[in-house]
Amino acid sequence: FKADKNCVVAKVDADSEKELGGRFGISGFPTIKFFSKDNKEGEAYNGGRGEEDFNKFLNEKCGLKRVSGGGLADDAGRVEALDALAAKFMGTEDKSAVMGETVSASADMDKTAQYYHKVMKKVIEKGDEFISTETARLSRMLEGSLSDDKKDQFTIRKNILAAFASSSDAHTEL
Repeated sequence: FKADKNCVVAKVDADSEKELGGRFGISGFPTIKFFSKDNKEGEAYNGGRGEEDFNKFLNEKCGLKRVSGGGLADDAGRVEALDALAAKFMGTEDKSAVMGETVSASADMDKTAQYYHKVMKKVIEKGDEFISTETARLSRMLEGSLSDDKKDQFTIRKNILAAFASSSDAHTEL
């Protein structure tokens, strides 16, 4: 969760920080509390103590999709409605019409969702092979030395490309 600005994980030694421990009612160790932007008193965590348990809890509370080891899940960054438009786009001859639908659907969404539109523009310019070429390029880049933020950005792009690739593969098999 290190790369996520909205989910900070911190460790405090309440033995040496007695005032802080007392302020939040920490008497036994280890005590885990979750502090959201709206809850400055903290919420006691009573779940399991394994990595998967913590991941599940933090993903739910912070609206994330992290996996063990700190990476992103295969569906991170993907939007179900836009995945459906990606499938429709790859299966039609009238790609411009579907691209228009995507622009409308992603207008109020974040920059990540707007990547669907960018991919569609590139497919119209370069052809369906753009999906596999760009996926391979991102995979090579992810093997190199990147900041955590860049790894996340490229992983999300690769995840979105997978929505187009699976649609493209299904139509190729027909």
